[in-house]
Amino acid sequence: MSSQPQQIRRNTVPQIAKRKGGEPIVSLTSYHAHTAAIVDRYADFILVGDSLGMVMHGMESTVGVPLDLMIMHGKAVVRGTKKALIVVDMPFGTYEESPNMAFRNAARIMKETGCGAVKIEGGKRMAETIRFLTERGIPVMAHIGLTPQSSHVMGGFKTQGRDEDTWPLHEEDARMVTEAGAFAVVLEGMVEPLAARITRQIAIPTIGIGASVECDGQILVLEDMLGLNPWTPKFVKVYGQLGPMIEDSVRRYAEDVKSRAFPGEDQVYR
Repeated sequence: MSSQPQQIRRNTVPQIAKRKGGEPIVSLTSYHAHTAAIVDRYADFILVGDSLGMVMHGMESTVGVPLDLMIMHGKAVVRGTKKALIVVDMPFGTYEESPNMAFRNAARIMKETGCGAVKIEGGKRMAETIRFLTERGIPVMAHIGLTPQSSHVMGGFKTQGRDEDTWPLHEEDARMVTEAGAFAVVLEGMVEPLAARITRQIAIPTIGIGASVECDGQILVLEDMLGLNPWTPKFVKVYGQLGPMIEDSVRRYAEDVKSRAFPGEDQVYR
């Protein structure tokens, strides 16, 4: 008898939620099909982050990222993957006004991209919206601590929790998004002991970025960990130096073109 090839199934929201306290959850961002296909072999979920505005489009912050751009990149990542759960960021201005507005835009993201969940920044203030969405069939990953869409209010990208008096506010944020039905929560730019404390307090997985090794999972921006950005945040461990490699390749190509060494005999048709 010939065996049928085993069908690859995508990770689901319940599968990620059940990883609380278990094997650490692996995640990276991706914004296009070819890198997503590579990341898909190793990541439990892939985030199509609104960080793409800064990383790929040269914006100064994530605030200017439009919904259509997120959907376009979300489609590409879904097309390039088979295994990972795909989570798409809801960009600034698409969910804050009302739960109804958030539902319309989240439903559009999920229908047009084929992703499995959306991510929303904000803790206590977004709990009502998270509950509204989850009750209507839209899985939500929450995001607290340093929330880049609020960087203008925060006065920049500042580490959260350095003043221990603020810890109860962050703990309340984590508790309220959990109670509202979020299946996981990103803890960004948060002092290590606070992130570890929150991880122990709540029943859903915490995904750290600039947080704690005790988080239930970790995420990084792919371009950061590959050395493609000129400035690297403190919390990033650089696993590759593709920036210098790409520049060297472009330099050698330019030299070959100018010296007429390219195209050579192997690159032309006879």
